[in-house]
Amino acid sequence: MITLCMDTSHIYLVLALIRDDRVIGSVQEECWKRQSEEIFPKLIALCEEQKIQPEDIDQIVISEGPGSYTGVRIAMTVAKVVCAMRKIPLYTIGTLLLYAGNEDCRVLTDARGHRAYTCRFRNGEALEEQRAQECAEIAELIKDEKIIGDGHLIGKDDCWPDIAANFLILKDHWKKAENVHLVVPEYLKPSEAYLIQK
Repeated sequence: MITLCMDTSHIYLVLALIRDDRVIGSVQEECWKRQSEEIFPKLIALCEEQKIQPEDIDQIVISEGPGSYTGVRIAMTVAKVVCAMRKIPLYTIGTLLLYAGNEDCRVLTDARGHRAYTCRFRNGEALEEQRAQECAEIAELIKDEKIIGDGHLIGKDDCWPDIAANFLILKDHWKKAENVHLVVPEYLKPSEAYLIQK
């Protein structure tokens, strides 16, 4: 069983190939606003490196957001087209959970406009509702939590996990899409807010 995992929801282009229960190859490259240009060349190179043909892929897993309005849709569109054409399963996983993995941490990713997507996690489970919140408010609430993601938003260091590894670690959290055509991004703020951003 070969699984292709993809995340384009934030600053990274993440591609991973999992054979059974082992990551056999991956890409995690920062390419903010270039994921659409890079996804196919990187995917082709990754498959060639692992001697895998596109028809060898048995299923696809993608992050569903929250994240960049356009970014989330890049991997999602590729996955939906491939899964529909080849009639293979499509699974989704929440982006903040994906970044958290099994850590006891708070995930922060930039939501623009001095806001961040945030949620506290422990052992792959959310301890609160994920939300888009003012960075200043988040900074006031946080004491000694480990921060994953855009720590600079609240005056801390950025910290990014091995996202490919987290896809596999969180395999039990993959959600199978009953109809690939109905898979949509998860957003935590009105779409109009994205349209006015630079």
